[in-house]
Amino acid sequence: MNQEITANLANEFKNNQKVLTAIGDETRQAILMTLIQGQQDPGMRVGEIKEKTHLSRPAVSHHLRILKDAQIISVRKEGTMNYYRLNVTSKLKLLKNLVDEIEMLLSQCE
Repeated sequence: MNQEITANLANEFKNNQKVLTAIGDETRQAILMTLIQGQQDPGMRVGEIKEKTHLSRPAVSHHLRILKDAQIISVRKEGTMNYYRLNVTSKLKLLKNLVDEIEMLLSQCE
């Protein structure tokens, strides 16, 4: 295998580590699905997400923090209210680069 391709692939995995960890959890996947199906403007509040996912408020807050740290979702504050929604400039787009690198590697192995 070409060392340059291997290095690029390793770099893409490293760039995606937080995103892969964040979306690898089933609970966070449920929260993401809820956010995708919910209102994007202004977003969803923790209580709304709690109702849709049947999780406790602390659990929702914990998982939202992880998704926010991975830059998959964003939070908008209005006074004392926080609204969560998918981040338009999400790091999820980095996954495409990872998939492209893997596809390039596989095409060279055929």
